[in-house]
Amino acid sequence: MSNTPDVEHLLGQLTDSGDWRKDCQSYLQQGQARIEDAFSPHQPVAPLLRARSDLLDSVLKRVWREHTNEMAGLSLLAVGGYGRRELFPHSDIDILILIDAGDTPAAERDECIGHFVTALWDLGLHVGHSVRTLDDCEAQAKADLTVMTTLMEARGLVGDHILLSALAARTAPEKMWDAASFFKAKLVERAQRHDNFGHVEYALEPNVKSSPGGLREIQLVNWVAQRAFGTAIDEVPGDDFLNAQERQILHQSRDYLSRVRFALHVAAGRDENRLLFDYQRQLAAKWGLEDGDKLAVEQFMQEYFRSVQVLNQLSEVLLRIFDQRLLHSEDAQTDIAIDEDFVRRGHLIAARNDQVFAARPVNLFRLFVVIGHHPEIEGIDPETLRQLRTARSLITDEFRNDPDVAKMFIALLSAPHNMTKQLRRLWRHGLLGRYLPEFGRIVGQMQFDMFHSYTVDAHTMEVIAFTRRFSKADFTERFPVSTRVAQRLRRPVLLYIAALYHDIGKGRGGDHSELGAVDAEAFCQRHGLDARDTGLVVWLVRNHLVMSTVSQRKDISDPEEIQRFASHVATEERLDYLYTLTVADINGTNPELWNAWRASLLRQLYTETRRALRRGLSNPIGRKEVVNATRRAAADLLEYRGFLEEDLEALWEARGDDYFLRERPEDIAWHTEAIADHHDLAAPLVLVRQASDSPVATATQIFLHAKDETHVFAKACASLEAMGLSIADARIYSGTDGATLDTFFVLQADGSPVDDTQETLNHIADTLTEALKRERARTISRRTPRTVKSFHIATETQISQDPERQWTVLEVATRDRPGLLARLGQIFADQGVALQGAKIQTLGERVEDVFFLTKLEGGPLEAGAQIDALCHAITETLDNDD
Repeated sequence: MSNTPDVEHLLGQLTDSGDWRKDCQSYLQQGQARIEDAFSPHQPVAPLLRARSDLLDSVLKRVWREHTNEMAGLSLLAVGGYGRRELFPHSDIDILILIDAGDTPAAERDECIGHFVTALWDLGLHVGHSVRTLDDCEAQAKADLTVMTTLMEARGLVGDHILLSALAARTAPEKMWDAASFFKAKLVERAQRHDNFGHVEYALEPNVKSSPGGLREIQLVNWVAQRAFGTAIDEVPGDDFLNAQERQILHQSRDYLSRVRFALHVAAGRDENRLLFDYQRQLAAKWGLEDGDKLAVEQFMQEYFRSVQVLNQLSEVLLRIFDQRLLHSEDAQTDIAIDEDFVRRGHLIAARNDQVFAARPVNLFRLFVVIGHHPEIEGIDPETLRQLRTARSLITDEFRNDPDVAKMFIALLSAPHNMTKQLRRLWRHGLLGRYLPEFGRIVGQMQFDMFHSYTVDAHTMEVIAFTRRFSKADFTERFPVSTRVAQRLRRPVLLYIAALYHDIGKGRGGDHSELGAVDAEAFCQRHGLDARDTGLVVWLVRNHLVMSTVSQRKDISDPEEIQRFASHVATEERLDYLYTLTVADINGTNPELWNAWRASLLRQLYTETRRALRRGLSNPIGRKEVVNATRRAAADLLEYRGFLEEDLEALWEARGDDYFLRERPEDIAWHTEAIADHHDLAAPLVLVRQASDSPVATATQIFLHAKDETHVFAKACASLEAMGLSIADARIYSGTDGATLDTFFVLQADGSPVDDTQETLNHIADTLTEALKRERARTISRRTPRTVKSFHIATETQISQDPERQWTVLEVATRDRPGLLARLGQIFADQGVALQGAKIQTLGERVEDVFFLTKLEGGPLEAGAQIDALCHAITETLDNDD
């Protein structure tokens, strides 16, 4: 059935067979089915929302007559979305029963109302009802903005209509909540709502109704207009509040978001307004989208996010106009000249006339440069903002190729005050995407995973903001290294350009780093950067993931890994820029990603690489040199604790070079002294100490020494996870003495530090000790979170050999789940494989872990049967478990 505004034809008539309950149930079921069948994602949905309202009108009127006998002094009103005749498939049906004391006995009246409400529930209707007198309504509306807003949308269904007129008179703006006070209160309410949703319209699972840019934005401006003018915003006469173009945007946004909400209710089968991951897939299919360079779900969500961005732009203009007209209409604003094109009006910048942009298109950018040089300017005058949005059509190829425009854009990136705020304004009002078409392609582009908290364009703005803060020393306490490094950069604007382009190649089906490097080079050349600066920006874009990858997936305690990375970076200037960009990128991807462990890895890689570069790439330090230096330093520490050289040789002879290569001298001294003092060699030794004694600030270091047998790693992992701890790094050393010496660095499951009380540390040690005494690892029975279960990720394994270290490197990518590391440890034990170390990395719903493996007798795994059997066991176990 096609979508149609002919509601009567769509619903038919509610029959009267004498059995009101049967008639109403049949009418509801058939009407709801017809309404849902009539839905098309490509046709206006307002008629269907009205149809459902009319469907309920007929049913409620019938039930009302059956149970109240149209008793005098009662009036049934529809309120909320039902009052607006915008009733979605599973929205609550909000009603108000207005009563007049009159002559009817209260008990008789209350009994009738009770029977009426119960009958609605019996029909399966989700009814939100209130029963009030006129005095109740007046008092509650005066005290509560939400009640006032609800009453403004009241629509009479049946009963004494004089009561509705009296209600409107009592709650009129001249009696309470005049337009100005109503608007101010709604702004506070809006700010609180945005706080609840993190001020982000690009949330991974947005709320279509209440998130920034959602349907509530339209309802807000309509409520304010209704309070001020007695009508909806798009019915206010003239163009002062809403011009023809804006009127069209408002209609399109309301229709699109309503279609999404309608489809979401049908898909969920309930009043669900969150675009959860599973529903995103279903709606993409409903919209007829198919996977290509971008997944169908990513195409759908890009359209959604672009729509909410456009609505946010319009909402900002309208709210500023309301602010100016309702709150500051009496304020005398004296214009203070800035230059021949702009004036300052209070704390806002304003165009001198309506030809400022048409006469000089470069003013589209110069406006923001001016703001960036005047910290007293807090925003843009609403009429100027409206002109600015209209003038976007001036951004043509001629505009893009104008050298003066290019200089102005670089001047914007170099502005001394609030640069990122101006760039965000340029982005939010559609100017940045028009000026840089490559950026325009990523506007609203989401990545369907839990790792990226923002769309690509919003992420880019976050990364630029972090780089700017580092340069301005805003984050010295939180990011001391990044801030110091950023402040000595030769030309910070190059970092901002690299941040602008680092992810710009996403969504094109190729290597986004390479695609972005090509775009970055074209940008630099068009904007007059010399060869040196262009080369640096292009290199940064091409390599922006390298430092993060090396720090989290390679053994950076190995001097040869440091040498390889230093050779790739080549210069200290590149290292400084790359380090700053990497820290900003991680923090701008997902607020939960940055923790003490990632910070320490990057800091260690940065420091060791800088030393290598200063030492000279032709003068690398060797592994044996590091091993010998570490042994000497540890021996010096232990000498003061009464150890003789021959004692240490006896204790250390079972340890291989890797132990002294990867551990710090002070940790080796800690381990050695504990092992020497542990007299019950058959029992496991477990020690735990807090961050101040470890190389990682706020991480907890766990050391265990136990009989080298199968399942030790699996038992330790299972026990740690059962305690809610997350392993960031694991180092496993199997000695020739039949013992294993393992070091774990752990955080809380959410990445926060472990409680540093001695009681907690003792509990961890005792629990681990008991776990190691068990025959096998305990089973983890926690449920996988809903958000993670929404993603179906096939397990992938990748094998490489490290001939220098004589071990095999196994990379496992799979969906995160409780007990994953314990399962992998069990597989290693069952396959007769010895684990020498692990690098653990969780990226949203996906884990990408690296394991360093050997045969039980030592040496890398054999290519062929052994490796094939291991990889097969991993994929079969994890995918069947999925």
